Amino acid sequence: MKTFEELGVSDELLLAISEMGFEMPMPVQAKVIPHLLKEDNDVVALAQTGTGKTAAFGLPMLQRIDASLREPQAVILSPTRELCLQIAGDLADFSKYLPEVEVLPVYGGSSIESQIRSLRKGVQVIVATPGRLLDLIKRGVAHLENVHTMILDEADEMLNMGFLDSINEVLSHVPEQRKMLMFSATMPPEIDKIAKTYMHNPVEFVVGQRNEGAANVNHIYYMVHARDKYLALKRIADNNPSIYAIIFCRTRRDTQEIADKLIQDGYNADALHGDLSQQQRDLTMKKFRDRVISILVATDVAARGLDVDDLTHVINYGLPDDTAVYTHRSGRTGRAGKTGVSVSIVHSREKGKIRDIEKIIGKKFERKEVPSAEHIIEKQLYNLAHRLEHVEVNDEQIDKYFTGVSRKLGWLSGEDLLKRVLSLEFNRLLEYYKNAPVIEVVDEKKPKKERKEKGENKPRNDKEKDHRTAEKGMARVYINLGKADGFYAGNLIEIINKWVPGARVEVGRIDLLPGYSLFDVKKGDAKRVVASLKGSDFLGKRVFTEIADPERDYARASARRNRKKAAGDDVDNGDNFEQFKRKGRGGKKLSHRKK
Repeated sequence: MKTFEELGVSDELLLAISEMGFEMPMPVQAKVIPHLLKEDNDVVALAQTGTGKTAAFGLPMLQRIDASLREPQAVILSPTRELCLQIAGDLADFSKYLPEVEVLPVYGGSSIESQIRSLRKGVQVIVATPGRLLDLIKRGVAHLENVHTMILDEADEMLNMGFLDSINEVLSHVPEQRKMLMFSATMPPEIDKIAKTYMHNPVEFVVGQRNEGAANVNHIYYMVHARDKYLALKRIADNNPSIYAIIFCRTRRDTQEIADKLIQDGYNADALHGDLSQQQRDLTMKKFRDRVISILVATDVAARGLDVDDLTHVINYGLPDDTAVYTHRSGRTGRAGKTGVSVSIVHSREKGKIRDIEKIIGKKFERKEVPSAEHIIEKQLYNLAHRLEHVEVNDEQIDKYFTGVSRKLGWLSGEDLLKRVLSLEFNRLLEYYKNAPVIEVVDEKKPKKERKEKGENKPRNDKEKDHRTAEKGMARVYINLGKADGFYAGNLIEIINKWVPGARVEVGRIDLLPGYSLFDVKKGDAKRVVASLKGSDFLGKRVFTEIADPERDYARASARRNRKKAAGDDVDNGDNFEQFKRKGRGGKKLSHRKK
């Protein structure tokens, strides 16, 4: 493979990147740099995040800058503030020995006045988010008539975020005779459309295959029941003592809830989502980059453009609907030649999504069983033993304390001392896993509908079964509050915490219906929950609860249907659980006659 010098990179840039530790070009750099320096064609480059794209477009772009002209000559559009700052920082490092070249990051959430002042002083390179750049163009302070290089980085991400119109408007202010580069991890049809509309005879460079995942990423999944997802997440984290990971959730609410739970359970974690202020996001990202926190729980939107090295894991707390989103998530680990792991915690209905993703990325997922408590404790203790074995001991510094500490602990045998060291480090894990809940293995080949033996009462359809049947080891509880009462899962947890005394109640699956709700608790807690909630109130409505009994309710439904048939009445397509509850409390009998 050619060196950077052989690719045509100038001496000033070579000196800067050699100090940064650049040795040999990465594949995307080897393909793109010589073309941008010597050819006139525009470029579409398909490569995953972390494959060296910034240097691939940044080095030749900087080499073409006329330092004597203090006007914008290159514009780089990126989807997020975080990526904008990352690119600008890299370009500043590359141009260390080009002192006359000024690089300005332009983004929302920061003072527009300071950006205006910098533009008026004169800059050659603008790295911008589309919205803020358009604002500066309309204010008449960002002049793009001298731009000779236009770069769209993470183009597919910008399209996903709805920036297409903004991109089109920015491009309308750039001279037609300019070199345009578009870097993307995937190639949706909209990218092709932009290429055909704005690019001149573009050349396509592909590192790997179109839309494939990063080469050094292993893809695994754990299949669990919905109630066990958080338990599985904790075990995955505990089973990887040196974890440095991003956990992706679908919604802002899920993101904050999972982060809060992890923090409460003793993990170094924090949340990143759109409800946070820019200052909060910056602080969270600084803590994550500095390894003050090792687990970042994020939404896809908040994490777009996030550039963090050395992630050991990307964890999907459920699979995204868009396969391209999975490709972006998994591409954040296994970068710069290192290996990474993309973990998905899924339920059986997501099996089809896994197959779809496998076709796109050209790789197979490996199914693994959730680590057992015994395995986790053993792995954690061996990891501690490894750290103790390899810790660097500074005799000169430690000797002045050693004598006093030795007197204090001298009565302990070596075995006792070792046990205490291990317990001091792992009391939380040892205590938690002593009575760890069982995570049931999900059989993927299990039929969707299991028929019971003849003569057994059973729900008449899947909907009834889903609502009424508790998961294994759990009891189903009925409560006379539903969506029509403004009652949701958070309200349920709140009233349980408020009204149920004693040990913390673990709530499993929750089914919210308009007029009532059903939820799972451990069998041993069911009577305590029901007794405690009776007589409580929610927004002025008196609460009624009881343990649901699917067999009893099905028998009631069967008897009711038989009576209606005997009377010649129309029969509906199933009994109504709420009506049984109302009748059981003396409620008015409701007619099931079809109208």
